[in-house]
Amino acid sequence: MRNPLALAAIPASALLLASCAQPAQQGGGDGGGGDYGDITIGTGSTSGVYYPLGGALAEVISSEVEGTTASATSTEASVANMKQIGSGQLQMAIAQSDATAQAVNGERDFENAAVDAQVLTALYPNVYHAVTLESINEEQDYKCFSDVDGERFSAGPAGSGNALASELVFNALELGFTSTDVQHLDYADTSTALRDGTIDAGSWVVGEGHNTLLELEATDPIHLIPFCDDERQQITDSYPYYSEHVISGGTYSTVDDDVETIALWNLLVVPSDFPEDKAYDVLDALYGNTDQLTSVYAAGEDYFVPETMAESSVAMHPGAVKWAEDNGVELPEEVLPEES
Repeated sequence: MRNPLALAAIPASALLLASCAQPAQQGGGDGGGGDYGDITIGTGSTSGVYYPLGGALAEVISSEVEGTTASATSTEASVANMKQIGSGQLQMAIAQSDATAQAVNGERDFENAAVDAQVLTALYPNVYHAVTLESINEEQDYKCFSDVDGERFSAGPAGSGNALASELVFNALELGFTSTDVQHLDYADTSTALRDGTIDAGSWVVGEGHNTLLELEATDPIHLIPFCDDERQQITDSYPYYSEHVISGGTYSTVDDDVETIALWNLLVVPSDFPEDKAYDVLDALYGNTDQLTSVYAAGEDYFVPETMAESSVAMHPGAVKWAEDNGVELPEEVLPEES
């Protein structure tokens, strides 16, 4: 997997794009089988990448897809987004590949409530950052991720993709997610807790160079806890939607050396009854206007390309498959919908 570029600071234009965000409406757009003239895109917290990226997507869709108005809404991210896709509150959402696969397959939080959804494309990878402060690591000496077992650890807000990823990692490594003193703090509160010494480490499952990590290291040098070789193997063997990844030294000014970790893709998801012609037009608009996406997330430049469609963890939408065929993009057999 290629490493993302460092995340550029989100410009003021992102705030303008995201200002079109509206609360998700009950019942969702035109309902099942409708033409989806009104699309609400589920994103994440206003401090993350999903929110401004969703705003940029909404602007592109509204301006380029005939008869369609799109808006973005702040949510609790991946797991919540998939639940709202299922309930009809959202007509499109950004979600991590783990949450998407579990929702479609009716697993974990979605047991007995599988979501009828498919993927339009993959957007960019989220990288698992196991973060502590340099000052804490001098005392604790975390050599591998498993060293956090039993420590005070922030896994991300309950119900978030970040918390799901952390729980899956703990499970794959047979660590005690419940015996560890797990706290469910958002990124800002995790930073504060690290500074205050009320936690020992925390997880950021984000694009590299996330602004909250840059803000943290501006006042307190950070240490990224590596995943050792056997740990990465255990995780990718347990969950195929995870890949091995390297955070290059210098990505963060206080981290000089390369750090071995894992990553997973963020997907653009729609209900399965999303019209095929509209799915095709959305992808035409997205890949014809990637400059608007990179204006709010510069690190996505390497990834906002059609070839990343192959990174889906579940079946692609038929309209996306048709778009891929027409544009010379090869998709693996396992992501083709059954009716294809």
